[in-house]
Amino acid sequence: MAHCKTEQDDWLLVHLKYLLFIFNFFFWVGGAAVMAVGIWTLVEKSGYLGILASSTFAASAYIFIFAGALVMTTGFLGFGAILREQKSCLSMYFCLLLVIFLVELVAGVLAHVYYQRLSDELKQHLNSTLTEHYGQPRAAEITASMDQLQQDFKCCGSNSSADWQYSTYILSQEAQGRQVPDSCCKTVVARCGQRAHPSNIYKVEGGCMAKLEQFLADHLLLMGAVGIGVACLQICGMVLTCCLHQRLQQPFY
Repeated sequence: MAHCKTEQDDWLLVHLKYLLFIFNFFFWVGGAAVMAVGIWTLVEKSGYLGILASSTFAASAYIFIFAGALVMTTGFLGFGAILREQKSCLSMYFCLLLVIFLVELVAGVLAHVYYQRLSDELKQHLNSTLTEHYGQPRAAEITASMDQLQQDFKCCGSNSSADWQYSTYILSQEAQGRQVPDSCCKTVVARCGQRAHPSNIYKVEGGCMAKLEQFLADHLLLMGAVGIGVACLQICGMVLTCCLHQRLQQPFY
């Protein structure tokens, strides 16, 4: 009877180890995905940071990169803890899973909060950026960001190209008779913005604001989906780690 119980305990222990090992592999891959999404988000939108009013979006991406790197490091620790069957390593592994879960929870909350106020922020900030700061001597980053935005999304102005008629830059002598910046042109050449005709400049319904809002919203939703997926893996991992830790504590008879 005792022999059968020992074999059953060994069988459970081996299967728990295999399950946790498989989980840890997917967890490590998930960490790489989280870090990749964070890096991709920053690289893909780094040129637009100058025209965003807050740094919440960038902060969420940085937290995802940090969490992804921590997940990958924790994954290596998990492999070692499983192979060595050390209770102390399993305890540390569990604690790190919990810390990562909390970090991703913070990033998720930040992303959700920013998603809720994204439209209002763009409406309040983008037009004022366009009219007051574009083309000014101390706003080179904003100018470059706005130019990249208009070229990448093939748009002109916050809501339409008519927004530029109130711009400090367009009303100044530096504009040299331009009605819109050259970045509004379908084919950018020197002073092409002097002719604001639909055949020459981008005329998009909703302007750049609608395009940028959709772009940021898509990135936020992607970050949230990846974060939720990895969080579910972490919950499974914590349960399996607790089971394995408890099984290692039980003496075999």
